[in-house]
Amino acid sequence: TGDRFNITYIIDELLNPNDRKKLKLFSNDFKILFDVENVYLDKDNTISNLVGFLSLNKNEISELNLESIFSNNQNIKFTIKNNGNEKVTTLYSYRAKPFVDRYKFIKGFEEGDLNFYSVKKNNITNSTLKIDNFKIQEIPVLAKLLTLASLQGIADLLTGEGIRFTDFEMKFSNNNELMRIEELYAIGPAISLLMEGYIESDDLVSLRGTMVPATTINRTISSIPLLG
Repeated sequence: TGDRFNITYIIDELLNPNDRKKLKLFSNDFKILFDVENVYLDKDNTISNLVGFLSLNKNEISELNLESIFSNNQNIKFTIKNNGNEKVTTLYSYRAKPFVDRYKFIKGFEEGDLNFYSVKKNNITNSTLKIDNFKIQEIPVLAKLLTLASLQGIADLLTGEGIRFTDFEMKFSNNNELMRIEELYAIGPAISLLMEGYIESDDLVSLRGTMVPATTINRTISSIPLLG
């Protein structure tokens, strides 16, 4: 219990599991109950009234359930359930920015809510990440050129608002240092894309897919074949 708690470093470690050494705090199993008034996610984002619990078994999280709110009662919830054979992790945040900003390859991210679901079994993690209604200020030059085919895209660029997307979903798996992206799609009023590929050790990136200027494409973009 307390007035303030800074978890910036903890979030960084959770989002980079391949770089984290196994954490050993206590020799015995234990349970922590949380009741904290203000929690700092980073220097710009704070949540309030964090409540819940964390249970550790042999220095592994066996169960976690935490809930809190941003300003205006915008909620955030984080859960983990680990039965020894399967670990299920979920995260919902009304604000996606505090988590997305930690990835260096994404620039100028604004707005949006985040929904994450992950299952780890036999050292392989299968995950789904969804982000809705967001903007990106800095995107590849090719994407900027393609937006010229859309009046909405021109308006977004001239006003400096960034490219808007209504839907983003990525299905991926992690095995040691290899992340395999099975399907990634983003849909917006100016541009939509569908991609697949892999990322290895944060250094080797191989992606292929389709990027199209469009104002009417919806989720059926997932049926478009990959062109390479």
